[in-house]
Amino acid sequence: MLLRLLLCFAAGSIPFALLAMLGSGVDIRQVGSGNPGFNNVLRVNKWRAVLTLIGDMGKGFLVVWLCKQPADSVTALWFYGFAAVLGHCFSPFLRFNGGKGIATSGGVMLVLYPLWAVVALALFTVVRVTGGKLKWREAGTLGSMAAWVSFTLLMLVFVGRQDALLAGVMTLFLAWRHKKNFQNLLATAALALLLLPIYGPARAGKAPIAEHAAAGVDQAA
Repeated sequence: MLLRLLLCFAAGSIPFALLAMLGSGVDIRQVGSGNPGFNNVLRVNKWRAVLTLIGDMGKGFLVVWLCKQPADSVTALWFYGFAAVLGHCFSPFLRFNGGKGIATSGGVMLVLYPLWAVVALALFTVVRVTGGKLKWREAGTLGSMAAWVSFTLLMLVFVGRQDALLAGVMTLFLAWRHKKNFQNLLATAALALLLLPIYGPARAGKAPIAEHAAAGVDQAA
């Protein structure tokens, strides 16, 4: 099992965001949030972002699928997934830095429980697209967390407590990886509340000061 865990970590550590940017002259770590992941690549080029998404999600799916054996316990399968996500987040190719693990964890989700993963990923898509159109702050973070929280609840209701617990651990880890995004959301919300008496409810979130403070809020994605 140790060898398979190492294989999952190694596969997860492949930095597809950097590979997708080859030939562009852009180091994705030097633009936007500096995060080597789908959301940051999307700020530069949508087609390269699609390649990043396919690579990051695909490595999570493929390596767990290759490593799993009929005799493996539920916990073992989840551990393979954790190893892949940890490889993505702490890649030795990036001096043990990396992305935030959402796309790779999505691939893990798909290989473990395809039906419930589709439901959760559909929710992510709805929140992400809606948030983008409505200019929500941290739409990517909100969509990602909505997907994993819903997936955890689906595990609890339809699968079992053990899977729900493991999904909950993954959710907490991913939330920790997004701590700066949550801090930005809280800061923006607090500022909007302070400006509410001045600008009123319709304009508080759009006030010049709020716009200035919130500029780059989504850059931590």
